[in-house]
Amino acid sequence: MLELLTEYKIPVGTGAEIVFDAIRTYGGWLLDALARAMEALIDSVLWAMETPHPFFVIAVFVAIAYALQRSWKVALFVALGFLFILNQDYWEETLESLTLVLAACVVCMGIGVPIGIAAAHRPRLYTAIRPVLDLMQTLPTFVYLIPAIVFFGIGMVPGLMATVIFVVPAPIRLTYLGVSSTPQPLLEAARAFGATDSQVLWKVELPSAFPQIMAGLNQTIMLSLSMVVIAALVGADGLGVPVVRALNQVNTALGFESGFVIVVVAIMLDRMLNVGGRK
Repeated sequence: MLELLTEYKIPVGTGAEIVFDAIRTYGGWLLDALARAMEALIDSVLWAMETPHPFFVIAVFVAIAYALQRSWKVALFVALGFLFILNQDYWEETLESLTLVLAACVVCMGIGVPIGIAAAHRPRLYTAIRPVLDLMQTLPTFVYLIPAIVFFGIGMVPGLMATVIFVVPAPIRLTYLGVSSTPQPLLEAARAFGATDSQVLWKVELPSAFPQIMAGLNQTIMLSLSMVVIAALVGADGLGVPVVRALNQVNTALGFESGFVIVVVAIMLDRMLNVGGRK
């Protein structure tokens, strides 16, 4: 019985290879267009962050942190965090990683929020995409690197695409949760006053779901940052490069240095976007 099961193996891997080959053969024009769009997004964000003086960039992040949290402590922590990064001489790598994170946020939120809203209004759609979201979140992250390399080669673009595939379920799920959890009395009151569907969405559902959407943005940033090291394996620049180099060289000092900088960046971004932490 065991031999019979192993003899007639379900061609999961072969089927995936056939699908990838078909996409590369017949969808090459679309992949090229995606690659150009992603590369333009990455280049523009990186140019905007690298061109100004580092102190100006720090001042902008500090101002954003204070505007979001209204806390001088958070703003001071962000300033000290960036000064620590400058002290450790990881400024360029940090900007490259932030570029990947911000680009991933733009793509993931641009895709995830509309899909989450549509799924909240159409339960059958959410039922259909739920297994896909489960697969995207549970599949080992290294597996995403294979189609990324096949479709886009090496560099920042495949790193961004692998990050987007891994991260996009978070904003979809949290947006769906926020919109579908809108209190029913609010919806009934809005419709009783003659609100249209678009008015209900923009003036009732989205404001009610705003904390969940911001939580989705927070998760998007944190998960994107967790992909920094993995993206370095496909040629993406950033803080993952020294980590991979330290692993290859068994360099404890370099590994701890670069790893600690990643932790500092993650904590700064988390504190900046922690909507529940505002006083």
